[in-house]
Amino acid sequence: MNHILVVDDEAEIRASLEEILSEEGYGVTSAATAAEAIVLLRDTPYDVVLLDIWLPDRDGLDMLADMREFAAEMRPEVVIISGHGTIEAAVKATKLGAYDFLEKPLSLDRTLIVVKNAIEARRLRTENIEFKRQFEMGLVLTGDSVPAKALRQQIKLMAPTNGRVLIYGESGTGKELIARSIHAESLRRDRVFVELNCAAIPEAHIEAELFGYRRGVVGQGFSPGSQGGPAEQRGTLERADGGTLFLDEVGDMSLKTQAKVLSALDDQLFTPVGGSQPLRVDVRVIASTNKDLEEEIAKGNFREDLFYRLNVVPFFVPPLRERKQDIPLLAREFLAEFGRQYGRPRMEIAEDALETLAKYHWPGNVRELKNLIERVLILNPRALRIERKHLPPLTHKAGARSMEEFSTLQQARDAYEREYILKKIEEARNNISHAAQLLGLERSHLYRKMKALGISVRE
Repeated sequence: MNHILVVDDEAEIRASLEEILSEEGYGVTSAATAAEAIVLLRDTPYDVVLLDIWLPDRDGLDMLADMREFAAEMRPEVVIISGHGTIEAAVKATKLGAYDFLEKPLSLDRTLIVVKNAIEARRLRTENIEFKRQFEMGLVLTGDSVPAKALRQQIKLMAPTNGRVLIYGESGTGKELIARSIHAESLRRDRVFVELNCAAIPEAHIEAELFGYRRGVVGQGFSPGSQGGPAEQRGTLERADGGTLFLDEVGDMSLKTQAKVLSALDDQLFTPVGGSQPLRVDVRVIASTNKDLEEEIAKGNFREDLFYRLNVVPFFVPPLRERKQDIPLLAREFLAEFGRQYGRPRMEIAEDALETLAKYHWPGNVRELKNLIERVLILNPRALRIERKHLPPLTHKAGARSMEEFSTLQQARDAYEREYILKKIEEARNNISHAAQLLGLERSHLYRKMKALGISVRE
């Protein structure tokens, strides 16, 4: 459903536009002042704003100028409406980014046409932003190893279908890259790709993030919005309509949310939290997990029926330790990427450094390798060639660390704790609160541990 905000100080016009636009299937909210409208716009991503040029507390064109500062994905298309329209005002509104200009009394047919076109313009703009972001991230699965070649072949074979995909793999192996690659080669490539990280969203919020919510939803730890009650917001399912929804780490969903996801997958129909009208969507679902879902089913933590809905086409992404042949290619790719990002001249990586990287066991997988290359580049600003001496000591250890490396039990315990905590922080994508949950520690306790072990992580 597309959402429209009507901003006009005349109650009759607001009521009339609300009725007409609601009958056309739009979600409509209205405001009588600029101040009220700004509060709504900060809480909710509207598609179109019908904005009166004369408001009691502020000039509509000044408000239009402020909206230009909104983040691109939050910025609506604005249609100026006025009973005192002049060529000068229309030209100024256009220069400030207005989509169109309507004169009062409003023509019903023209208003509906302009709104429809404005919605399409915003959809195209939003999708272009997403396509650009996807392009900049790069969607090519790097590697000449047998597993990498097999994954590329599987993507090419399965992407053009609408079959649901479940991607298995340890944290940091590149499951999101696989999902984006499938989308990029699918029949939905020209539509949006929307991601929901099920592990990073608090349990009280995940249902609202997935299905969206309607004004007036409060309680059970969920309180969106701050001015005059919760705002309305479209969930990831609605935003992914026509495109692909990626449920990252789906194994972390609660059983309650799993039941609703199951229903939505079966019917492509769902009701927002606090809403009364069901919404129908057309979405291809790709999910990922770092857990053994069949084991989770046996433990009663995951629904068997949802597993079979998602596991239509399984993909298995191997850990980096099982595709070490790809490490030189990946290291050079990351070195070039960060070199461009930090404005550094072309850099090389020495053979002794590559040999060292190949011997390391990479518990954090490709993400750990990428983070390491960035860290080495930052810490060695004058180096034109990355050598073994530039690598952190941890990578000099081949596989399991031997007992001879430690002179005391405390040293061995500290080394193990440090590596284990770093691995969990990698899994939590540097989110310390989530890492503390994975470790079964209080957040403050984890911070003390990190300080004692010399771990510094930028959240």
